[in-house]
Amino acid sequence: MKIQAAVLRQSGLPSPYAQSRPLGLEEIDLDPPGPGEVLVRIRAAGLCHSDLSVIDGNRPRPLPMVLGHEVAGVVEKVGAGVTDLRPGDHVVAAFVPSCGHCEPCGSGRPALCEPGLASNTAGTLLAGSRRLHQGDAPLNHHLGVSGFAQYATLSRHSLVRIDDTLPFAEAALFGCAVMTGVGAVVNTAAMPRGASMAVVGLGGVGLAALLAGCMLEAPQVVAIDMNENKLAVARALGATATVNAAAPDCAEQVRELTKGGVAFAFEMAGSARALELSYRITRRGGTTVSAGLPHPQQQFSLQHVSLVAEERTLKGSYLGSCVPSRDIPRYVEWYRAGRLPVNRLLSERIALADINVAFDRLASGESIRQIVEIS
Repeated sequence: MKIQAAVLRQSGLPSPYAQSRPLGLEEIDLDPPGPGEVLVRIRAAGLCHSDLSVIDGNRPRPLPMVLGHEVAGVVEKVGAGVTDLRPGDHVVAAFVPSCGHCEPCGSGRPALCEPGLASNTAGTLLAGSRRLHQGDAPLNHHLGVSGFAQYATLSRHSLVRIDDTLPFAEAALFGCAVMTGVGAVVNTAAMPRGASMAVVGLGGVGLAALLAGCMLEAPQVVAIDMNENKLAVARALGATATVNAAAPDCAEQVRELTKGGVAFAFEMAGSARALELSYRITRRGGTTVSAGLPHPQQQFSLQHVSLVAEERTLKGSYLGSCVPSRDIPRYVEWYRAGRLPVNRLLSERIALADINVAFDRLASGESIRQIVEIS
């Protein structure tokens, strides 16, 4: 079938993207679902820094590629062997497909699925297929999703069925921002109720983590960013204190506010400097969690003795250490119960044709989470 999609053919074009237009809205070909695959009509897709990092070249991916990985939509057709989804079901995509059979999947860690990593790196679906092309020229899939398009063919293992009364623009948030940010708090860190926390980097993922901390009644929720507008958003969402990361004494301010540091610090900015700051503001015996994705060449150094003598924990978090089929429905339940107001992360609703301008807003820090609505 012929569809409209946002195609990236060259990374590293200069900003503003409204002028360089790295994403071209093109008519491309989408093949029907093969065995174990599902055709989804995309209704909403969020703009994430993981998309931006492919556009600016910080995350090398095979090109050309249809971007977009945080999506919600409706099942249109299922391939052979798919028996638990049917046309009309509402679904959210997870950006790591999980095979269910490799060692990480078997041990309850599908975010580390080995075939999923291989297919995401290669730009294919989980089975190794490419369903996107333009004539005879193949196009690559982004994280098994490629959601900046009218339709997408995905592996069944990339999809989670959701309540069909949840608005699509809100549902899309659960595919990345909420799953990653909330999951880092409740899964990776296993932060107990009433523990103090700080979040460094206040994009959609960081603010979702902040909301999780408020849900867990953290007595101190310190929000840290260089953007004053984002600090204001954090205060409105429940942060008990905000500190500008550009301040030379940022770490000292946080340690003074928290009488020695927080029990849990979450790095969500995707930079080694942010991770160093997060480690410095973690108290003795505390846990530092990093969910940001920096350029592969970035390095992080720490004082080795502090890790040992202060019994520190440093952890990485990918996909929020989630089991998507378990966690997305329960996060939706928390949202519906008013415990996790993730709808407040929505900044703008845009058309697919305006996607380059929207990435300018994301790059400048002007927006938290923009949603492409596709009718």
